[in-house]
Parts: sequence; structure tokens; C-alpha cells
Amino acid sequence: MSTPVSMTGAAATGPTAVDFHFDVMCPWAYQASLWMRDVRDQLGLTVGWRFFSLEEINRAEGKKHPWERDWSYGWSMMRVGALLRRTDPDLLDRWYLAAGTALHVHGRKPHRREVAEQLIGELGLDPALVGEALADQRTHDEVKADHDRVLSLGGWGVPTLVFGDQALFGPVLIKPPTGDAAIRLWQLMTGWLEFGQLYEVRRPKRQADFEDIADTFKPYLEARDWVTIQQDAP
Repeated sequence: MSTPVSMTGAAATGPTAVDFHFDVMCPWAYQASLWMRDVRDQLGLTVGWRFFSLEEINRAEGKKHPWERDWSYGWSMMRVGALLRRTDPDLLDRWYLAAGTALHVHGRKPHRREVAEQLIGELGLDPALVGEALADQRTHDEVKADHDRVLSLGGWGVPTLVFGDQALFGPVLIKPPTGDAAIRLWQLMTGWLEFGQLYEVRRPKRQADFEDIADTFKPYLEARDWVTIQQDAP
């Protein structure tokens, strides 16, 4: 039996709002977003879903920026998300969950325009919203503003949690905890905010961990249409 979480501790006195920066294509961000929703629902947090482009941060010298392509897997999808957020933040929440589940659980390809339109339709919205998002310059500006914000805070990837002027990279996990365990992880994460010069704690991965990660990410690995680039953290 789990021990009840005391609401007189960090869960009660810690942050009540957080911005969660994600790229739909990132399997790590998707796993963390499931945990984030669980914590939000338990504690009544305000979660702002915001964007960050792995395509741009990992762009090779001389290659086009993602926004210079007619359709860019991550950037174009996030422009759709930006239009939904402007209409109603709850629509972005629902869309990210639907698109993330499609890719990272079911192995669909929401990064392809025709599938992106299908997903919008499955949410009960007009698939023409995809074209509207791409025709609206403001959606580009909004995605880039979110992306640049992470860079300005020294960030380099996702998931990135932003609390005012502090950014935390992570949590990087599979099998996101729920219930009391989710709250304990939130307390651990927000506890870092007290220590402004604590930069990194890292668990080394064993062979069994790599195998577990590969099994969890199998739908994503089979559905992706790109080569993943892994940048070392600064």
C-alpha cells in the first residue's frame, strides 16, 4: 500500500505553474508529458504547453532551417499546435496527447501532413486547420518565440521545464510514475530550484536499461522518417 503524500510539504508550498517545452517528435518529452499531466491533475497546477525544435537545434551547417521547408516534420506540426493554443490552450493539450500517442504508442506518422490532418479530424476539428496554420505567419513567430526562450535560458533540448527565469532539463524517463510517485518526482524536480548552481545529476545506463528504452520506444523508432541526432549536453 502506498503512503499518502503530505500536502503540507513541497507539493503545497512549491510552484503552482510551469511551462513544459516539448517537440512532438521527442519520445522522452512524450513520456515526461504523461507524468506532467498526472501531477497537474492531482495538484491543480497550471501547465503551459510550449514548443522547442529539435530539428533546428540539431540542424547541420548549410542545411535549411525547418521553417524554410514547405513541410517540416516537427516545426510544421508545432505551428498547428500554436494555432490551436491561440484558439484554446486545452485544444493544444488534447492535440499534443493525441499526436504523441499516435507516434510514440501506435507507431503512426503524425509528422506527415495527411496524418496530421487526420488527427485534427479525430479531435472533432476541421482538417483544414493544418493549412490555415501554415498560412498564418503568426504561428511561425509563436513557435520561434518559445524555441528562443529555451535557448535564452541555456537550454538545448526537451523536455524542458521553465519556472520563471529558471529552466530544468528533464525528467528524462520511461514508465512515467503516477499517483503518489508522480508527486514525489515533482517534489524532487522542484527541489532543484533551491540550488541555482546544481547543474547535473545523472544515472548511468546499463545494457538492460538500453534494452528497456529500445522496447519502450519501438513504435517511435519504426515510425520515424528521419535519422535521430543526439547532441551532447553543454
